[in-house]
Amino acid sequence: MEKIKMTTPLVEMDGDEMTRILWRMIKEELLLPYIDLKTEYYDLGLEHRNETDDQVTLDSAEATKKYGVAVKCATITPNAARMTEYNLKEMWRSPNGTIRAALDGTVFRAPIVVKGIEPCVRNWEKPITLARHAYGDVYKNTEIKVPGPGKAELVFTAQDGTQIRETIHNFTGSGILQGIHNTDESITSFAKACFNFALDTKQDLWFATKDTISKKYDHNFKDIFQEIYETSYKEKFEAAGIEYFYTLIDDAVARVMKAKGGFIWACKNYDGDVMSDMVSSAFGSLAMMTSVLVSPSGVYEYEAAHGTVQRHYYKHLQGEETSTNSVATIFAWTGALRKRGELDGIEELMIFADKLEKATVKTIEEGKMTKDLALITSLKDVTVLNSEDFIKAVRVTFESL
Repeated sequence: MEKIKMTTPLVEMDGDEMTRILWRMIKEELLLPYIDLKTEYYDLGLEHRNETDDQVTLDSAEATKKYGVAVKCATITPNAARMTEYNLKEMWRSPNGTIRAALDGTVFRAPIVVKGIEPCVRNWEKPITLARHAYGDVYKNTEIKVPGPGKAELVFTAQDGTQIRETIHNFTGSGILQGIHNTDESITSFAKACFNFALDTKQDLWFATKDTISKKYDHNFKDIFQEIYETSYKEKFEAAGIEYFYTLIDDAVARVMKAKGGFIWACKNYDGDVMSDMVSSAFGSLAMMTSVLVSPSGVYEYEAAHGTVQRHYYKHLQGEETSTNSVATIFAWTGALRKRGELDGIEELMIFADKLEKATVKTIEEGKMTKDLALITSLKDVTVLNSEDFIKAVRVTFESL
């Protein structure tokens, strides 16, 4: 069988620990036998990031802007223990955060729905995609531990020296303060990415904040979304037969619990952080969650939603057998290949991606799966496979389709 030809490279971002091992297995078993794979390779493993003073991460983001599509392996965000373990020069930033900032991107996460892995919420029939605004709010906050009585003020000083002042609180004793911010530019990028992704995937878009309480901060999000929708997307949504609507975050939670799924739920940074974990857990497993970073200019970076599976990696180093779920990493590759095929007009590449996803799901539904899924499946008499054998079983299924 002749391999599928590619015309434009994908940006390939390699990663760390057990997911790096799975990355190589997936390429060798599921991709290279069928595709004349073209990638521009960047090693985002922690050791190489340290060697390059993290320049490799910035370079990979710039390459993603150039080529339009990237696929990323899970990477380590170092803490104090990692500083010692890897003898790091400094505690490098999260690669995901660096790439998000460089692309001005929004993260969309959605569960991979498989028969036999039933969601905890009985009426959820289709995936719920979480869109998280990955800038500002609590994640770029400034905090003060208030030592005692005093007046706390919020002060903005304009370039011409004029000031806006608001009293936050008159403290009669000790306490805490937190200052958060966002920008109209970032919110606008977030809104455009959400509207474009909804059109791209033909799904309704929900957006939720708490503007009844936060009458300036959250209301600004609501107003920007509504203005952009009315001026640039309303007619496109109507033509596509999809809907955009705004609601309060507490109402959105209530609606989500009673919905059947099949829509995008856009959230501010913290809400998206929390709700994406809730949705992924309720659907079954974080290892069954896709993640794609989308820029407002239409650049796509695909990855798994989970981490590097450190515990399994240490077992692997000791020569012990592991049963690590590779599904989300497989789907990162298929998502990137499908988008590359779509942008380059290579239908064979899109068909390949669809077929590999179908083979992965079919393998699980036939009762062949990794240990994490075997513990939660409703299927009977399942076969628990190790990391490598699961990937090989997907290949067998793929070739039978």
